[in-house]
Amino acid sequence: MQRNRRVTATDVAEAAGVSRSAVSRAFAPNAYLDGEKRKLILTTALKLGYRPNALAASLQGKRSNLVAVAAGGMNNLYNAEFTAKLVARLNAAGKWPIVIGGSEAVLDDAILPALSYPLDALIVRGSSLSAQVFEDCAKLNIPLIFAGRILKGAQVDCVSCHNSNGTAAAARHLIARGRRKFGFISGPAGLSSSSDRLEGIRCALREAGLSLIAEAPCNYTYEGGRDAATSLLTQYDIDALICANDASALGALSAARYELDRDVPNDLSIVGFDDIAQASWPEYNLTTLRNPLDQTMDEILRLLQARLDDPDRPAEQVLIAPQLITRKTD
Repeated sequence: MQRNRRVTATDVAEAAGVSRSAVSRAFAPNAYLDGEKRKLILTTALKLGYRPNALAASLQGKRSNLVAVAAGGMNNLYNAEFTAKLVARLNAAGKWPIVIGGSEAVLDDAILPALSYPLDALIVRGSSLSAQVFEDCAKLNIPLIFAGRILKGAQVDCVSCHNSNGTAAAARHLIARGRRKFGFISGPAGLSSSSDRLEGIRCALREAGLSLIAEAPCNYTYEGGRDAATSLLTQYDIDALICANDASALGALSAARYELDRDVPNDLSIVGFDDIAQASWPEYNLTTLRNPLDQTMDEILRLLQARLDDPDRPAEQVLIAPQLITRKTD
């Protein structure tokens, strides 16, 4: 079956009896054009099924409004919430997100082909990038914004939750409630957010003359948290368990209650991090640290617009304070 030819601006101009440049101005909100003529052109375009080619416009020196989002693994529940909200906010701002998923191990290979598009920016969620991606973005004048980690010493815009302050506040809260024997379920090795959260706990424990009993690694999943909690709680005498994210905390809570017959919160406290939707479900009622999504989105959009308006402005590194949400597990 023969495909229909795409309607062009020239077709609209001929049908409306106007110039090709008038059609271009009609679709540019700030361009000067007589109101009646604009209305005629837009009505004609609608009848013909014409839509401006944004990529073609970008080749003429205009912004493409394409923003790549390196979202990371979607098995991380917070990543999934983060990406959905960021896509919605970018759309509302008139941007067109290109979402790139996958684990950190394969993310570089997925990002590099996307750089062939005329991107306005690349937003990176929590992952590290190779020197090749940094170099290519610099050559192509594609701004980078990191969300979820602070790149110390790098001249790049970053926005992140203040991870260590959050877990320090959680540990102090549990100490005030009488807890003394702390364990930590960490995230994947090498992840800065997890190491920062561990450092916050250690800091609060040092202030109280205490030390961490044990730590178990996890892959930020429910199953990983369940296995890590089972290992910690069967090997060590622990009365407080802080987890590097909510998914692992929910797994830890299930292991403690249903596999190890621990009384949460009477003889064991469990605290998560992020405040994903499931944390507030009645069967969990998880005490956690809220990683403020709306405020993070506000900062990402602000940094993006500021960078587009002034490409040479100094880089900003923004830290957002997490909020302790006390429910039924502390």
